[in-house]
Amino acid sequence: MTLQQPLQTLPAGGDAPAAELTPYDGIRLSDIRLIVTAAQAEDALASLMRADVLGFDTESKPTFVKGEQSRGPHLIQLATDDTAYLFQVGSAFNQHAAQTVLTAPHILKVGFGLSDDLKRLHGKMGIDAQNVLDLSIALRRGGRNDIGAKTAVAQFFGMHLQKSKKTSTTNWAAPQLTERQMLYAADDAQVALRIYRAWRARQ
Repeated sequence: MTLQQPLQTLPAGGDAPAAELTPYDGIRLSDIRLIVTAAQAEDALASLMRADVLGFDTESKPTFVKGEQSRGPHLIQLATDDTAYLFQVGSAFNQHAAQTVLTAPHILKVGFGLSDDLKRLHGKMGIDAQNVLDLSIALRRGGRNDIGAKTAVAQFFGMHLQKSKKTSTTNWAAPQLTERQMLYAADDAQVALRIYRAWRARQ
């Protein structure tokens, strides 16, 4: 998807019906890097540290029993304008790479609904992310309600972002992720960066 197309504004307080919107064209599988070796983590870190802004999100294995505590995050997603990097939590090299980027004060990390993500990163991995912008709050424009990714995609791009609940509730702690999981996770991070770029262009 190109961000040079005219930005569309929907009526305040509502979205156009999804059927009226063009489906959002997300990231391609070939532009996703699932980090599984120390060498890959080093290459990813070098690329990410050169960025000015990164899309950011995490995924956690869902809990289905009342009172059960999440042990996430199990996946950390960081995206540049053209590539998304997926770091499975558990290996020392992935934690080092993710922590280095997330605590780098010169790189802005943007995402949607990051409150729980940040708490889990601190609680499980001791990572205190710096220079983070939660677009759910930043895009309110004085309103009370947070703006989600689906609403933002509709407002900025005139497109419908399909969010599969079936995929979102899969096992993110699995040793091997499916292609569907990888695409879902990568889009979550990169769509935030695309929205941020479009928002700044308007300003």
